[in-house]
Amino acid sequence: MSANQTAAESGLDILGTAETWLGEGRRIALATVVETWGSAPRPVGSHLVIDEEGNFQGSVSGGCVEGAVVGEAIDVIGSGAPRMLEFGVADETAWRVGLSCGGRIRVYVEPVGP
Repeated sequence: MSANQTAAESGLDILGTAETWLGEGRRIALATVVETWGSAPRPVGSHLVIDEEGNFQGSVSGGCVEGAVVGEAIDVIGSGAPRMLEFGVADETAWRVGLSCGGRIRVYVEPVGP
C-alpha cells in the first residue's frame, strides 16, 4: 500500500479483485481479520482474496500467516463451509507461521459466489 493509499482504498482494491475473479468464473474465498491482540501487523477489517488455485491478493498479517490462510481458504472453497482461524504465540502453530512477535490474530474465511 502506498503512502497515499488508505486502508479503505486497499480494501476496495481487494473487493474489486474478488469481483473480477468471480466474473472470470473463478471460485474464491475472502479472508477477513476480525480480531487482533498485541502486535498484530494488520488491523481488523483487512482482507485477503484467494482463488481455488491458491492465487491471492491482499494481506491479513503482513506475511506472517498468509500461507496458512491460503491453504485453509482452498479447503473452504472446496467444502463451501466458512471457518474461523486463530494464530498467536499461545497457539501451537505460532512459531511455524511466524507470529513470534507476541501478537494474536483471528481471521474469518468464507467462500464467495456460487
